[in-house]
Amino acid sequence: MLYTLRASCRLPATVTSMKKIPALLIQALAVAMLAASPAHATHPSSSKKKPIAKSRSAKVKPAQKSRSKSKATIPAAEFANFTQWQAVDGFIDEMCRDHGFEREALRSLFGQIHYLDSVVKLINPPPVGTVKNWSVYRARFIEPRRLNAGTKFWNRYTVELERAQQEFGVPAEIIVGVLGVETMYGQAAGKFRVVDSLTTLAFAYPETPNREPRMAYFRNELKQALLYARESNVDSLSLHGSFAGAIGWPQFMPGSIRRYAVDFDGDGKIDLRNSAVDAIGSIASFLSQHGWQRDQPLVFPVRVTADMPWPSLIGRSLEAKLSREELQVAGVIVPDEVPASHPYGLFDLEDGSQPTRYLLGTQNFFAITHYNRSYYYAMAVIELGQAISRHRLR
Repeated sequence: MLYTLRASCRLPATVTSMKKIPALLIQALAVAMLAASPAHATHPSSSKKKPIAKSRSAKVKPAQKSRSKSKATIPAAEFANFTQWQAVDGFIDEMCRDHGFEREALRSLFGQIHYLDSVVKLINPPPVGTVKNWSVYRARFIEPRRLNAGTKFWNRYTVELERAQQEFGVPAEIIVGVLGVETMYGQAAGKFRVVDSLTTLAFAYPETPNREPRMAYFRNELKQALLYARESNVDSLSLHGSFAGAIGWPQFMPGSIRRYAVDFDGDGKIDLRNSAVDAIGSIASFLSQHGWQRDQPLVFPVRVTADMPWPSLIGRSLEAKLSREELQVAGVIVPDEVPASHPYGLFDLEDGSQPTRYLLGTQNFFAITHYNRSYYYAMAVIELGQAISRHRLR
C-alpha cells in the first residue's frame, strides 16, 4: 500500500488493455458526435461532474482490508477525462494544499488514470436474499493447492514466522492462513492498476445506500496511495492490486501500509509486493495493533436456547465485550471448557440448508475481522492455518 507520485517528474504513459476494440471504436464515434457538448468529458457513473470547472471542493473517511480477490486477467480500461471532473479537481486542490503536491503533476497523473467499469460491477454487494453457506465458502480455501502451497511457504520461512510470533505474539498458522486466503502466497496479488481502481471508486461508486461513506473511504485511500508512492519513491501508476486497491502479498490497503506495515527483512524499505518477509511481519504488526493477545484462544462452538434474547448479541461490534455470565443469561449454552477469564463476542455462520453454526470469538478472533470485516473470512483464516499445520506433519 505504498507508492509515490514524484511531483517534479514526468509520469510514464499508460498501457491499457485493447481487449474491447469494437466497443472502443463505437465509443470514439460517439465522442466525435458529441464533441460540441461538454458532457462528453465525463463518465455517466459520476454524480459530481463539471463541464470545465472553476470551482473546487472535497473531504474523506477510514481505512481497512478489502473485500475479495482480483480477476486473473488484466482488466479492460475505459477512458474518462478525470481532470474535468469537479470532484477530482477538488481532490487535486486538497492534495496540493495539504500535502504539497504540484498541481500540474497531479493533473498529468489523472489524465492517465482510467475508469474501470469492471471495478464498479465487482464492488456491488451480492443480491438481496443470497444464501450464505459456510461449507461452500470454507471449501474455496481448505483445498489441496493451498495446503501444498502453504506447507512450502511455512517450511521456507520458518525462521521469519517464529520471529514474528516472538515479536508480535501472532502464531505462524494465523499469518500463513491470512496469506493463503488473501493471495495464495503471492500468486494472486491482483492485476488492477491501483490508482485506476481507487479513482473509479472514489468518484464513480455505484448507487447504493452507503455510496457517500464508501466514496469517502476510497477517496482517502487514493490520498494514502499517492502519499505512500511519494514516500517510497515509486511511480504511483506502477502499483497493481485487487479491484478495491489492496496491494501485495498481504493485500493491505494503502492507508494500512502507511500505518501498520514494517520492514521485517531489514533491507531499509517496506515492500509488500516483492518481500514475503515484509508481508509476514506486517500481518503480525497489523493484528497486534488491532488487539491480538499473545497465547489467547480463538473460538469456541456453542449452542443457543430457543425463545431467548441471544440474537441481539450477534454482530454487536468487532470486539469481544461479553462475559460468560452475560452470554448464559441471554440463552447461550457455554461449554465448561470456555474460560471465564476472557470476554467474548457471539457470532453465527449460516450454512445453506444445514443448521446455522454459533460460536464465541475472543479478542484474537475479532482482531482478524479488522483485516476483513467478515466472520466467514476470519474462520477461513483460522481453519486454513490449522489445516496447513496438520498437513506439514504428514
